[in-house]
Amino acid sequence: MTQEYIGTKQVTAWEQASPKKVKVCGIDCRKGDSACNNYCTGGADRAPAHPAEPGYAVKYPDGYISWSPKAIFEAAYLPLGHIGHLPAHQQRVIGEKAQLDDRLAKLDGFMGAPLFASLPEPEQKLLKLQADAMHVYRDVLAKRTEAF
Repeated sequence: MTQEYIGTKQVTAWEQASPKKVKVCGIDCRKGDSACNNYCTGGADRAPAHPAEPGYAVKYPDGYISWSPKAIFEAAYLPLGHIGHLPAHQQRVIGEKAQLDDRLAKLDGFMGAPLFASLPEPEQKLLKLQADAMHVYRDVLAKRTEAF
C-alpha cells in the first residue's frame, strides 16, 4: 500500500525489496569501486550487492520511479500517511506539520539535554522562545488539518 512522504520534496513510495537489477553509480562502480553504494542513478544495470535488501520504490512528481535502501530513505523522508486523495495544498499543510513536529521533537529533546544547560542564559532564552513559537505554529497547523 502506498502513502505520501516528505523530504526536500513530496514523493509517493511503498516498501519493496531491492529489485533484481539496479542502476550503479557511474565509472567508479563499473570499475568495481568498493565505495560505490550500488544504488546511484546512471551507469549500467547490474545485480544489487544484497539481493532482496529492504527498501522503498519511490515515485517522484515527474513520474520517475527509483529504488532506495530502507535506512537511507527513512533518514530522508517523513511519512505523511495515505493523503493522496487530498488536494495538493492540503497535502502540503500536512507535510509542513510533519516536518515541524519532527523539528520540534528534536528541539524539545535538545532542551532536556546537558548541552542545553551549559549554554549561556541568553541563548537558552532564545531557544525557549523559538520552541514556544513552534508550539503555537504546530497548534495552528493541527487546527487547519482537522478540517481536512
